[in-house]
Amino acid sequence: MSKKLDLNKVRNIGIIAHIDAGKTTTTERVLYYTGRSHKIGEVHDGNATMDWMEQEQERGITITSAATTCFWQDHQVNVIDTPGHVDFTAEVERSLRVLDGAVGVFCAVGGVEPQSETVWR
Repeated sequence: MSKKLDLNKVRNIGIIAHIDAGKTTTTERVLYYTGRSHKIGEVHDGNATMDWMEQEQERGITITSAATTCFWQDHQVNVIDTPGHVDFTAEVERSLRVLDGAVGVFCAVGGVEPQSETVWR
């Protein structure tokens, strides 16, 4: 018999920002530190867990939102890694509708980019 899930302990969290800000890199660290993965995937190596499409691995960008589940303390955290490229803004907007919260990632070198402002709004 399966254990009932307490919905008060479920969180849907999105990772949002402009392209190349580090969304997938941040997501890979979340997966590693929560024990969901045993190795940190790297975007530049083409082995990031969340960038599963061949085209994403080749180009080093997220094209479709990818969701996964991890557990932290006694909470289930559904993490959604969203695209950062302006061409995929509609994909990000669809994902934002189901979130309880979001982590905004900003590039320390490039600062706030227009796409960051778009997804933040």
